Amino acid sequence: MRLGNIVERRKINLNIGGVNAEILYHEFMGCLMKTLMLSFNGERRRILSTLDGYRRVMYVANVYVPSELSDFSMKEYPKFKRVFLRSLGLNARSISFISTGADMDNVAFCERFFQEFGVCCFATAGTGNALRSGVDKANYVERNGRFEYVPGTINIIILSNALLTGGAMARAIITATEAKTAVLQDLDVRSSSSCELQATGTGTDNIIVVSGREEATPITWTGGHTKMGELIGVCTRMAVLGALEKQEKRVLKKFAGA
Repeated sequence: MRLGNIVERRKINLNIGGVNAEILYHEFMGCLMKTLMLSFNGERRRILSTLDGYRRVMYVANVYVPSELSDFSMKEYPKFKRVFLRSLGLNARSISFISTGADMDNVAFCERFFQEFGVCCFATAGTGNALRSGVDKANYVERNGRFEYVPGTINIIILSNALLTGGAMARAIITATEAKTAVLQDLDVRSSSSCELQATGTGTDNIIVVSGREEATPITWTGGHTKMGELIGVCTRMAVLGALEKQEKRVLKKFAGA
């Protein structure tokens, strides 16, 4: 993979097959960006993203945006996306990415396997804008695709070696969200606007689910009572726990599950 403006590359060794993972350190608009880049040996994979929807792409990424560029990335996201991808020599058709203010050096990942099935989860996490969904009031209004910057975000990328149907990818988002919220409960993370309330997320969280190769074993359901759902839940839990420990020094003080 030849990309532009790369200062350094740090490879991440995975046991799940068909996935290449690395952190790219690259220059953009005078700033050092850090991008977790996942590729699939030149193949396009089916993905479901809470930001991009259902797509087939060659790359999936999680991008650390430094504070100097936060206003640009949030208030002018379409332009940011266009010029950012151009700086790497990529086009929007080949990649789906999510972004965060959490340092990519603090990314955590977890892999789990059962028989021929495998799942890997990457997570970055910051809780500066944690909230309790359905209770806390919102402070930001979208108009013409523009928002004000909000610090924080829990980003999750889930990779499976199984062929996930569209429904299975959608259900995986529920399973992963439940696992993420359980971590926030176990760590007693509080809402940033209502400290008496326990947080359920940050309000800017995103998830990308990546299906396996087309010839892989098909999976139609990823709820928590299935082994695939169990793998997704455990990997998400461990990755989010690891990311919060790295980013915010939050440590689980009691044993609460896997």
